[in-house]
Amino acid sequence: MSGSLPSLTTDLTAVPLPRRPLDPAAFGDDPVRRWYENELGWPTVPANTAESPLRLRLGLRFDVLDVPAEAGRAALRHLAGTSPVAMRGDRMGLLVAAGSAEELPGLLDWLEWGTLALDLRAIGTGGIMRAPRPPEPAVSGLGEVPSGPGGDESLTRPARPEPGALQGAAVWLRPPEPGCEVEASLPTLSALGGDGGAPDLVRVVNTVATHCHRLSLRHTRP
Repeated sequence: MSGSLPSLTTDLTAVPLPRRPLDPAAFGDDPVRRWYENELGWPTVPANTAESPLRLRLGLRFDVLDVPAEAGRAALRHLAGTSPVAMRGDRMGLLVAAGSAEELPGLLDWLEWGTLALDLRAIGTGGIMRAPRPPEPAVSGLGEVPSGPGGDESLTRPARPEPGALQGAAVWLRPPEPGCEVEASLPTLSALGGDGGAPDLVRVVNTVATHCHRLSLRHTRP
């Protein structure tokens, strides 16, 4: 490593968005959206049709670090036990502090990974992700939750992608806990040199970058 750590430009101490009042009529017959909006206070993008999936807005409460599952598993030891993690096929989505997507390029440069093509990306403000099915018994009696076009495909961009969208069906590997503000459990750049209360984004990014590079070398060997 060389140089100074890139400064965090986003106010991660901002007060979380208030939860919506418990009004079943506001969500129609969509218990999944009701769980995300009321129990977690996470902003959602309603489905356009009965077959399309519910989506979560990124950049408000959290960003998402999208990495190969193998690289993500190596980083789990750097996360708090309550830090949510989603799986989509062979991809893992690590929830990180809001503003991390803007910091990722500078952080990779500081860690001396910036010159390499790595299979990782962070998605934040303006991005969306498909909402993983809530864990049982958080929402019971759902039956099959529509995954929309694409089914169980990995996280990939479709022919006509929505800007910043995370595509593909997803499940929670580590589900969020209702009643707990998610921000306190997320990796953040400001944790470096802090009181140790939040996971360190630098360690998480360095770990996944290392394993992404190893995967790339493995795939290019004859």
